[in-house]
Amino acid sequence: MDKQFDITVAGHICLDIIPKIPDTGAREIPDLFKPGKLVEVDTAAVSTGGPVSNTGIALAKLGLKVAFMARIGDDQFGAIVETLLENQGFTSGISKSSRDRTSYTIAIAPPGIDRIFLHHPGANNHFDHRDLDEKIISESKMFHFGYPPIMAKCYTDEGAELERIFQIAKKTGALTSLDMALPDPDSPSGKAPWKKILERVLPDVDIFLPSIEEIFFMLEQEKYFQIKKQAGIRDVIDFIEQDDYRRLAKMCLDLGAQMVAFKAAHKGIYFYSGKIQTKNDVPKNAENWSNRELWSPPFRIEKIASATGSGDSAIAGFLAAVARGKDVEAALNYANCTGYQNLHELDAISGIKSWDATTQMLREKKLTKYNISLDENQWKWNAEHQLWFGSGDKFFKEV
Repeated sequence: MDKQFDITVAGHICLDIIPKIPDTGAREIPDLFKPGKLVEVDTAAVSTGGPVSNTGIALAKLGLKVAFMARIGDDQFGAIVETLLENQGFTSGISKSSRDRTSYTIAIAPPGIDRIFLHHPGANNHFDHRDLDEKIISESKMFHFGYPPIMAKCYTDEGAELERIFQIAKKTGALTSLDMALPDPDSPSGKAPWKKILERVLPDVDIFLPSIEEIFFMLEQEKYFQIKKQAGIRDVIDFIEQDDYRRLAKMCLDLGAQMVAFKAAHKGIYFYSGKIQTKNDVPKNAENWSNRELWSPPFRIEKIASATGSGDSAIAGFLAAVARGKDVEAALNYANCTGYQNLHELDAISGIKSWDATTQMLREKKLTKYNISLDENQWKWNAEHQLWFGSGDKFFKEV
């Protein structure tokens, strides 16, 4: 049966305000910002942020019919958010609260200095199942939800509200997917019982899409902190072992997810699945998607403008490929490609190209993959798909 929408994208949304700060030569925050000092800046970029915007608009640019679902305040920032989204998809699923203020973020990003974010969670903290429009979800092939770790009602009470949200989505027959964010260890979210939350939620999640750091933090926090301490100022991802990916993926499937895709920054995307049950014939070829273990390295890029929203963009490429009936091997390469596109621009959206242009980029085979080192006893390189096949993949022996 044809659906009105390809996907409903729900969850966290905010208004991003990003002043352009000239390069003064300062390389430390105290050199630039001092009490009583007036800092002259350039124009400000104003855009929507968060997964509803970043993933949702990217999906719309890739040609999907998108319905947005989020909670904003009945205020000026909320009006701007709604106007910006109206040009990209269906906004009737956006609920307005008279008691909440719209979430916003001020990004302070001086050249040569790591970014500082001033963030007000606002209405996101009160998003719950009553903000869902079940009719819209029932008219969607897929339902994607993002960033419960920065939405207070989604992680309090051991995730009871998040569980309710996914039960409602699952009941409509939509294929469900879930993205995460890395909690601040010292915040209420960081102290939430994430393993218990996932035990409640993952039975209703078909595609689980956290980063490797996020899932490590949530399932094996003590070991994660040990690795983080070992890494020091270096990238934690470089200290996570290959076997950790497989172990954590199996734990997610044991908790109820049908498939997982762990985002791993410069190491690409790790995919693991069990036996897949389709929803509305999505994904198209369930046999191809079932019992797989794949690792898709990222495409090589000369210069990164910004990594803002790169994970959201990769998810958009992946879900767009799912919606269009692609096999898992192709879906992972679409995810890599949209993540690659994102890295060329400062914001999260403007780098994303159309579906046809993205497909052409992949067909031309001008993009090359980074060479990531994997245990060749456990992994085999497939030149046709530009992917590593793991020993847990049902086609491993055929590679």
